[in-house]
Amino acid sequence: MKYLDQNLINRLDEKLTRLNALRPLPKSAVEKLREQLRIEMTYNSNAIEGNSLTLKETFLVINEGLTVKGKPLKDHLEAKDHYSALSYLYELTEDGKKNTFSEYLIKQIHTIILQETDKDWAGRYRNSNVIIGGADHTPPDALEVPILMQDLITWISKEKRHMHVVELAALVHHKFVHIHPFFDGNGRTSRLLMNLILMQAGFPLSIVLKNDRKKYYRVLAQADKEKYEPFVRFIAQTVECSLDLYLKTLTPTNKKREKYMKLADIAKDTPYSAKYLNLLSRQGKLEAHKEGRDWVTTKEAVHRYMDSRERQRDVE
Repeated sequence: MKYLDQNLINRLDEKLTRLNALRPLPKSAVEKLREQLRIEMTYNSNAIEGNSLTLKETFLVINEGLTVKGKPLKDHLEAKDHYSALSYLYELTEDGKKNTFSEYLIKQIHTIILQETDKDWAGRYRNSNVIIGGADHTPPDALEVPILMQDLITWISKEKRHMHVVELAALVHHKFVHIHPFFDGNGRTSRLLMNLILMQAGFPLSIVLKNDRKKYYRVLAQADKEKYEPFVRFIAQTVECSLDLYLKTLTPTNKKREKYMKLADIAKDTPYSAKYLNLLSRQGKLEAHKEGRDWVTTKEAVHRYMDSRERQRDVE
């Protein structure tokens, strides 16, 4: 079954093809981008779970080794551990390496995530039941966790041959947090596992923004009720955002680049209002991504959307 609109799938594949066509990529530029995304993902992924460090503080803790006055030691250690886990992901996918998904690999990632904050339970499945505060979903009994995790590995092995990689990555994320195999660190681990799948397929690191936390939890809750499309589309949009960033940064100056602008500015030169463009962006029908709290797109993207609507009307 497909959970992504074909137009969005085509866009993601086309952008990945364009990025691959630029290879070999300039090493220094790629490393700067990776470093930027590592810091941003560490900040956002931890902040979603309640970490109090700002983006700038996260940078200072990781790169300068500073201690931020008034912030808990645990928050500092979580930042360092998450950054280490991301470095491990880059090692796993270095030079196109492919690593077979296994419980051992998942436990290794979780061990790094909790290595300085909860050594006793790092890499170990929970042995009692848990309740997720504010969620309707109650994770399965602890006795079921080992079997459900084996089932997840089997499911990945089977479905990766039939499913688009972005759909696969999103569903693995949801299935993992639905099982909630560990006492702590499930959200951070799930986002890393999702990215491992994406990175093995050549996609850049994808980030769920703290600013989108409410929507993120809402579409996760919909997936709990087996309505997967909104969550998969949400993840696909984070993937497209990273692709756009890579293409904008790494496309040589002698090749045409599209200029990303706020929807209100774009709307002035199109038949659409900023409100309607915002709706199209949220639905994944328009090539757009978020920069901070604002959706941005390009004039060319709006024209491509208009052309696709014309072709659809012709077919009908």
